[in-house]
Amino acid sequence: MHAEILVLHFSTEIVDQPIIFRLVKDFDLEFNLLKATIYPRQEGIIVLELRGHPKNFKDGVKYLKDSGVQVQRVASEVKRNEERCYQCGTCTAVCPTGALSVQRPEMEVIFDPGKCSACELCCPVCPARAMEVAINRNAVP
Repeated sequence: MHAEILVLHFSTEIVDQPIIFRLVKDFDLEFNLLKATIYPRQEGIIVLELRGHPKNFKDGVKYLKDSGVQVQRVASEVKRNEERCYQCGTCTAVCPTGALSVQRPEMEVIFDPGKCSACELCCPVCPARAMEVAINRNAVP
């Protein structure tokens, strides 16, 4: 399973087309809508996490570009510096995807990068500065 956060820019000519529907139906991709600003007959922007088999993902991104959608990859990912983290759990309160959670009864903070949407909300609240933004070098070309 491959997942990335993408920013999609829709021109006025294609903003009313069922493009996201086609990603799901034709390419068997899942999406998590993170932010959207779309108005009829005006430009639109969608920020979403797109997830699926690597080949379907690549074909789906090609379909987006061929359809006239401007695709930008979010070029960062959030990582935890294990040496700095002292398991305070502050980050878990702001994580919208559940990528950061507390394992009970040990009270250990667990970080699941597969659930992380790279929203970066955990970075400024971490008192130890253990949550860091890094360049995602695994982006599909």
